[in-house]
Amino acid sequence: MLTRLALILCLMATPAAPALAVEGGPAPYDRDLQRLAEILGALHYLRGICGANEGQLWRNEMQALVDTEAPSGERRDRIIASFNRGYRGFQQTYRTCTPTADVAIRRYLDEGAKIARDITARYAN
Repeated sequence: MLTRLALILCLMATPAAPALAVEGGPAPYDRDLQRLAEILGALHYLRGICGANEGQLWRNEMQALVDTEAPSGERRDRIIASFNRGYRGFQQTYRTCTPTADVAIRRYLDEGAKIARDITARYAN
């Protein structure tokens, strides 16, 4: 699982191409970016209750994503709302780590890595 974590972090460090839209408008990859933000929120909560001892790692990765993209206005609000939705969705369901939470973590790591790879392959300079 650490390899997947390293992959996500590495791919997220690669900045995407500038948005091909008006200031604050949607970029062609915004739907994927919002899904990635939601996954980061879910991982921030789930990894915490499952004893990963990563502290603010996933929140910091979200902040790095926002800093790299530098969205403004509604676009920024949508990305941040996606992170919060991912976090709160699992917070309402899980109070402790369960086998199902572990499965969700693995699936989100895989999905997040795929999204990060796809965005990078399509839009990175």
